[in-house]
Amino acid sequence: MEVMKIGSTIRGVRLQKGMSQGDIEKRTGLLRCYLSRVENGHTVPSLDTLYKIAGALDVPLAHFFAENALSYQMPSQRFSDDELRFLTQIRRYSANLNESDRRLLLAMVKKFAGVDNN
Repeated sequence: MEVMKIGSTIRGVRLQKGMSQGDIEKRTGLLRCYLSRVENGHTVPSLDTLYKIAGALDVPLAHFFAENALSYQMPSQRFSDDELRFLTQIRRYSANLNESDRRLLLAMVKKFAGVDNN
């Protein structure tokens, strides 16, 4: 198992769950700069540290060692880190919207994208 694979798995799960490195920092006490180094493969986390991260992400520790750890969560489409960050922000801010506001937001996005609303 490569360190880079574990780091990218951590990043992928974190982004899919709409969490920032700051969120993980709050839940684990690990510094964001350390989490960044782990996610980028520059630091090898201990098993205890991986256990803390797994708990913060609400995934089993074994998830980080699975052959295709992210494949079951996003089987048909892969997003870049920038796309995941954008979608995470939309998800975070739209959580407080009522149904009417969500429909309005979706209509606006469709209009900007040039998609017919019919």
